[in-house]
Amino acid sequence: MKFISKIFAHSYHRASHHSRRHVRQRPYIVPILGLVLGGLIVAAIFFTRGSSLQLRPSDSHVVFLYDNGKRQTLDTKAASVGELVDNLNLHLIEQDVVEPSRDTPIVEDNFRVNVYHARPVTVIDNGVKTVTLTAQKSARMVATQAGLKINAEDLTTFAQGQLKDNIIGEKVVITRGIPVAMNLYGAQFSTYTQAKTVSGLLVEKRIKLENGETVTPEVNTPIKPNIQVFVLRKGTTVITSQETVPAPTQTIGDPTLSLGATAVRQVGSPGKKAVTYLVTTKDGAEVGRVLIQEALVENPVPQIIARGTTIDVSGDKSSLMAAAGIKSSDYGYVNYVISHESGWCPTKAQGEYGTCRAFHGTPSSGGYGLGQATPGSKMASAGADWATNPVTQLKWCTGYAVGRYGSWAGAYNHWLSHHNW
Repeated sequence: MKFISKIFAHSYHRASHHSRRHVRQRPYIVPILGLVLGGLIVAAIFFTRGSSLQLRPSDSHVVFLYDNGKRQTLDTKAASVGELVDNLNLHLIEQDVVEPSRDTPIVEDNFRVNVYHARPVTVIDNGVKTVTLTAQKSARMVATQAGLKINAEDLTTFAQGQLKDNIIGEKVVITRGIPVAMNLYGAQFSTYTQAKTVSGLLVEKRIKLENGETVTPEVNTPIKPNIQVFVLRKGTTVITSQETVPAPTQTIGDPTLSLGATAVRQVGSPGKKAVTYLVTTKDGAEVGRVLIQEALVENPVPQIIARGTTIDVSGDKSSLMAAAGIKSSDYGYVNYVISHESGWCPTKAQGEYGTCRAFHGTPSSGGYGLGQATPGSKMASAGADWATNPVTQLKWCTGYAVGRYGSWAGAYNHWLSHHNW
């Protein structure tokens, strides 16, 4: 046995010596082997990322919570903003504001939720001070929350309180519209105005004097509370009716919200208008009418909606989009659409909810995959591995977005309007 051991040791020593001499004679072997090994590692990573799902579970998301300006990063399975807030037990009061709204679904990572705590604001209405606790950002909403009736023609503005006025912090000043009694072609109604003269009132209410129409009192008369103003037309038959003016919607970009998320900053309300028609009659019966005037009786209050502009896509999704050849400028649009369609689950079938399941077959009908292609077999045009490969699915989704909507931005805008694509 000792003899055999000596022979084995001698042989190993000779082989090791031979290998070292071989490397010394061919020094280029080591760097070549290093390059080959590195290439194999990179290829393994690429094929692993491209062919298998490297995503977080679709029912768990990273949320950035901003509370009093302080950011917390949370990992949550909450399905909506309301569920998240309730789980955190933030001790909110009725006047606090959470944006976006409680019913907003959480379907993507790096989703932003803002909590605004109420602060005292002094509302000044014709010299009368009312202190209210509010988190609203709209001066009109603050005044309304203080229990005051605000007419469409009333102006509300934020200002900084002064110690000389015994006001600390913010204040909202209300400039009331002046009440006016108007008679338009025999139709009597009440309205309000910020105009200083009768001429300004006519402009504000979009009333044009044409074809012999007259106004009383004359146009340079100053507006005083409850002044009576007549607009008359002689020698014709007219009828005037009141109609509703829909509240317009104003959308403003807000970087404190995630891309596409919305929050109502001001509640709108419809207005009223007096519509006057020139009526044609025959044998005492109306046979036709022509619109001759539309005058605003009460201005509509616009609905102001803040829509998020911040794009913050997690690294795993960015890598998949890059592998699919999607431009980085489109990442936000893609993330929004895919998050809302499937929660980034490449094996999701239409109607399935909860955790992203392992591949369990493709349905013959209905939506399937990241973009919920209907049927999923459409995606075969992008690659044979369409049923499980998220990169292949994203390539197909890009062709679909560009072909149908012109771009990913177009697909995103369509989704905002129709909640599908």
